[in-house]
Amino acid sequence: MTDRYDCFVVFAEMRTGSNFLEANINAFDGLTCLGEAFNPHFIGYPTAADVLGVTQEMRDRDPLVLLDRIRERRSDGLGGFRFFHDHDPRVLPEILADERCAKIVLTRNPVDSYISWKIAQSTGQWKLTNVSRRKDSKARFDAAEFEAHLDALQAFQVTLMNALQVSGQTAFYVGYDDLQDVAVMNGLAQWLGVHARLDSLNTSLKRQNPEPLAEKVSNFDEMATSLARLDRFNLTRTPNFEPRRGPQVPAYLGGARTPLLYMPIRSGPADAVTRWLCALDGVDAGALARDFSQKTLRQWKRDHPGHRSFTVIRHPLARAHDAFCSKVLTTGPGSYAGIRKTLRRAHDLPIPEGEPGADYTVSAHRAAFEAFLTFLKANLAGQTSVRIDGHWASQGHVIQGMSEMTLPDMVVREDEMAAYLPALALQVGHAKPPDPIKLPVRAPYALAEIYDDRLEAAARDAYARDYLMFGFGDWMS
Repeated sequence: MTDRYDCFVVFAEMRTGSNFLEANINAFDGLTCLGEAFNPHFIGYPTAADVLGVTQEMRDRDPLVLLDRIRERRSDGLGGFRFFHDHDPRVLPEILADERCAKIVLTRNPVDSYISWKIAQSTGQWKLTNVSRRKDSKARFDAAEFEAHLDALQAFQVTLMNALQVSGQTAFYVGYDDLQDVAVMNGLAQWLGVHARLDSLNTSLKRQNPEPLAEKVSNFDEMATSLARLDRFNLTRTPNFEPRRGPQVPAYLGGARTPLLYMPIRSGPADAVTRWLCALDGVDAGALARDFSQKTLRQWKRDHPGHRSFTVIRHPLARAHDAFCSKVLTTGPGSYAGIRKTLRRAHDLPIPEGEPGADYTVSAHRAAFEAFLTFLKANLAGQTSVRIDGHWASQGHVIQGMSEMTLPDMVVREDEMAAYLPALALQVGHAKPPDPIKLPVRAPYALAEIYDDRLEAAARDAYARDYLMFGFGDWMS
């Protein structure tokens, strides 16, 4: 045996053949699979009292105790275990990060595994060692249940794949049908660094339901219709190439006395919301809680029981216009001089070299903004050298970044602030909250002066995910 690994894990799911794979792994000298070591309902096997002297109570207090025990037994051969998507999540990051823990990924057609699971539920027979004792039953396909089952499996597979990618690791993949191939099993042993080989497979476990699906499902036609409606290849997805964004905690604002936390999105109505927060408690902006760190934000929440958090989203076309005018068109403080220069040179953005003057007409503004929207489509798709800045990153992606620390209780649309912000203040005990005042966007020409269907279509192309996620209609509708 080589010293490449200290242990191994079989990532699998119920009814994927993991029992059969474990039986064959255990047939190799130098390999021991210890069952479902981190199943939250038992340890190793349903009737086992412990694994390697670690009881379920000990493991539940600290799962790393058992993981370390499995690693330490290497002198007796390589030990491992099976791990399903619903096993103890506390130990998963440690397993995935450990390059000396070999990863084996067992997969099966999810329809087959689902039907097998339904039959086992019905018969109570989860293993078969004697064909004469086989219990027979048909499964009834439940479309909603299957879709939830499929979503859980796919999400777990994406988690595994991403963790292996970012850490530069690889796994040994085994399909359900591969389990009957002794050459594949011997290849797995070689990959694990074990010199032993098998002449034949373990035959103690029998395939429980070898019939075609049509004979195992009572409502097969209904199942076929339901599966036909599933978008198996995710053809309707809206691609997303934006990099992950952090929560931007330092930009959050807390009320001076009213326990409201505003989580701003750049190029949104932040000035108007800030003024409203100040008016709530009759203070100036300096009295608001600000410049949070994650530590001080948690403390602010503890100090303000019953607090509510919110963010305000702006129509994508209006937000892009704000970002264009404040960051690209102008040369004043806060503008992006480097990006401005690159957009003029590399993307033919038709804007003046300096600050727009008297000769900058409304038609010139409309043409320049349309060109900026065209740039945004390419930029958000990862096709330009310019960074995807927070002032024009998709709002859905920004809110997703917020979720790393906290999610807003309420997502308010800019045109509904007058109704929802006072109502939110009332919920946290403010007796008479003022109405927010909408502030005009600083721009040479208002969006209404240049708006047309082509600009709306260009914004939809650039921000397809935001239009879909938040249900935005046309800006002037």
